[in-house]
Amino acid sequence: MIKHPQLGTSHDASDDEPTTHELRVLRKIPDSLPWSAFLVCIVELCERFTFYGLSGPFQNYISNAYNDPSGNPGAIGLGQSAATALTNFFLFWCYCSPIIGAVVADQYLGRYKTITSFSFIYLIGSVVLFLTSLPRSIEAGAAFPGLVVALICIGLGTGGIKANVSPLIAEQYQESRPRVKILKSGEKVIVSPELTIQRIYMVFYMAINVGSLSSIATTELELNVGFWASYLLPLVMFVTAIFILIAGRKRYVVRPPKGSVIPQSLRILWIGISSRSGLESAKPSAQGRLADGHLVPWDANFVDELRVALSACKTFPFFIIYWVAYSQMLNNFISQAGTMDLHGIPNDIMGNIDPITIIIFIPILDRLVYPWLRKFGIESRPITRIFWGFIMGAIGLAYAAFVQKLIYSAPPCYEYPLSCDAGKLPNGDHEHNHVHIAVQAPTYFFIAMSEIFANVTGLEYSYSKAPASMKSFIMALFMMTSAIGAALGAAIAPFAKNPNLVWLYITLSAATLATGLIFWACFRKYNAVEGSSRFDLETEPPLQLDEIIPTAAHSSASDSTPYGDLEELRTNGKPHDV
Repeated sequence: MIKHPQLGTSHDASDDEPTTHELRVLRKIPDSLPWSAFLVCIVELCERFTFYGLSGPFQNYISNAYNDPSGNPGAIGLGQSAATALTNFFLFWCYCSPIIGAVVADQYLGRYKTITSFSFIYLIGSVVLFLTSLPRSIEAGAAFPGLVVALICIGLGTGGIKANVSPLIAEQYQESRPRVKILKSGEKVIVSPELTIQRIYMVFYMAINVGSLSSIATTELELNVGFWASYLLPLVMFVTAIFILIAGRKRYVVRPPKGSVIPQSLRILWIGISSRSGLESAKPSAQGRLADGHLVPWDANFVDELRVALSACKTFPFFIIYWVAYSQMLNNFISQAGTMDLHGIPNDIMGNIDPITIIIFIPILDRLVYPWLRKFGIESRPITRIFWGFIMGAIGLAYAAFVQKLIYSAPPCYEYPLSCDAGKLPNGDHEHNHVHIAVQAPTYFFIAMSEIFANVTGLEYSYSKAPASMKSFIMALFMMTSAIGAALGAAIAPFAKNPNLVWLYITLSAATLATGLIFWACFRKYNAVEGSSRFDLETEPPLQLDEIIPTAAHSSASDSTPYGDLEELRTNGKPHDV
């Protein structure tokens, strides 16, 4: 047996690389995951516990006033539209800041030190949020300025972690080539690096959603104790995350920073855009020297890698509309629940149906559905999975419109819930429209399924298609689509008010459906060339950059296999930072 001392993975020395025939006929399975990958998952679980535990009560915290007449908990009292705009700004900042985290990691600190450093910025924001949510702080008017400081610090900390933790977990697995393995049952199979990366991201995303269940606890604390208690619990958990991160530092597969590719990439892109020859004109053979007289600091291979990276990014703009639809779950759906009969439960607890669904269905898909399909020769290709993610998202928004129509059709306040004289109770509170809150459940189910198909696959696809030197950059660009989606969500926030909400959800549903159909029409052809091995990918026709930047001629493509960087790690020694 051969065992990597750091990764903990092993396989027989007799395992061979598969022949062309074996690649075609043998069943493909994922490899066992290294323990360091599970350790990264635990750290991310704790961080996501903090993030969702803090952000879960945000809509009520911002929208409702302290001792609000609706009976829903609150602190600042800005109203639904302003709360939706502010939470969308927070999401925008959280998904812009990974660019900062990527540059810092690649140019200066490396992944591990970047995650650790940004974690302390995150911690500062959590402490500020806790202190300004105390009853005395709310009564003194400190809640809103404290929230602004907390959102800035937490968003920046999130970016430093997000840009680096998702590439890190995949880098813990170093195998780059498929191999033949004989199972205990005697069956000969192919151990596939592609399926292993797919499983890693499934496990990673499941850990994220286990952590996100924290909002069950924090919303109950918000209702029954106070916001200070709902923010104290995530703070304690984040301290635990930092402890695990530092205590396990010797177990991670790490490598030092090699310099950020972002500045050079932007210069090459500018040259390509301003030249008729496209990126070819940025190669040293064509460029020679820069305008300041210095030699070009990149080689032809780097330009080709950027070409491949841009080709991988072609799917990203379609995710912008998806994230606009998804963000409704974090704000408007919570306010929608606050207008319904709650039957003693917090209005923001329903969102936990989303992570619970993900936790249940990720293992079902990974362990049962996908292997069962592979037995019949049916591969769940990334483009197909992303397409179905869009469809599920559209269904979720359409159902939200149906729920909103039910609310508008119900007494006592019909199209203006919580704001009519007929619904005013003797104690001054307002009565909720008579629709049971459980009616919301299918909305979150469909959104959760859309996440499994679209977001998990998007993470996997952006990592696997990015060249070795551009992992953090490409992952940050993928997250940027969420930032733009959040900005669009903030732009439409003024429409998030009664009695316009039915049409808001219908419009978003139609936009998501149309985006999914256009995505399928544009990219379904790539399903035919998606492979699960280096052999398959070497025969894949290169993606043409003409669709992004016009070019007169293309040089031979560099190695565009999804696992080129893993091969580099296998042959050149220690890999990258966390």
